[in-house]
Amino acid sequence: MKQLVRLLITILIVVGAMVYVNIQLESSQGYPGGDTITVFNWGDYIDADLVAEFEEETGIRVVYQTFDSNEAMLTKIEQGGATFDIAVPSEYTISKMMEEDLLIPLDHDLLPNLSNIQEEFLDLSFDPENKYSVPYFWGTVGIVYNLEKLGDREITSWNDLWHEDFRNEILLVDGAREVMGMGLNSLYYSLNETDDARLIEAKQKLDELTPNIRGIVGDEIKMLIGNEEAAIGVVWSGMAAELMWDYDHFEYVVPEEGSNLWFDNMVIPTTARNVEGAHQFINFFLDPEIAARNADYVGYSTPNEKALDFLDEEVVNDERFYPDLETTMGLEVYENLGRPMQARYNELFLEFKMHKK
Repeated sequence: MKQLVRLLITILIVVGAMVYVNIQLESSQGYPGGDTITVFNWGDYIDADLVAEFEEETGIRVVYQTFDSNEAMLTKIEQGGATFDIAVPSEYTISKMMEEDLLIPLDHDLLPNLSNIQEEFLDLSFDPENKYSVPYFWGTVGIVYNLEKLGDREITSWNDLWHEDFRNEILLVDGAREVMGMGLNSLYYSLNETDDARLIEAKQKLDELTPNIRGIVGDEIKMLIGNEEAAIGVVWSGMAAELMWDYDHFEYVVPEEGSNLWFDNMVIPTTARNVEGAHQFINFFLDPEIAARNADYVGYSTPNEKALDFLDEEVVNDERFYPDLETTMGLEVYENLGRPMQARYNELFLEFKMHKK
């Protein structure tokens, strides 16, 4: 009898331990429960102190995970297996997620701070009426360069990067749309080109750039350029802003041939387990003072009109990061080109990276 009791106790302990481990694993892999939300965001794209304030104010614990490309984020959500209450995709990816029924419609009644967003950033073509997404940050793709290393040379064009003086001096962000877009823009083609002959032409021109390319990297590009591992970087505007705030010998330019104007928005995937908590998180970061502090930390441009009052005037008036309407009218937003065409962009980008090696 005693042996039976001991066996039952042992079984209960083992089962209890397994349940506990499973709960911990689910939490760590994006399976929130109760007063927890899991946020899936770009690396170094939020002020951790503000996340802590949200937790203290609401009692909701935030599990934070990161991705390094829209494609990686989308793949993980499509595959299931991990649940995210908040994700922060770019515009063309939001369009894909809407097509695939991967997003939950937002309850605007739970987002009173949405009224703080500038009208220009609402009701955009990829999500009319902001049914599924809320603006988070926006910016451009351009060229940051070290004035000390380049001397008197000024960069104004994508085509400047092909100059033989820049051998082994250029770092590129690891993104198919960004790099292929650079090649397309250098030929005065659209960022949303679908003609295969033109795509091949852009890839072949990129191949000619390889002697000048030091590496194709992720978020570490800021550190590498700051440490003078390379003189030039093709980056998102916020990365350039951080470098320029830390050092006074960097310049940022949006090339004259054109470039990308992008928008990152907060969304709630259909796998969310804490939809109410997700709305609370979104509304918290739409508060003007919170949005301003977040923009100060991240370095990207905020679409929150009332937040501008809390930012340094020198920052808000810097047209490299808050460009005027005339400049933005000459830029393109990435369109959702569909799965086959996105696969083609990825294929050509991979061929280019292999050529670089």
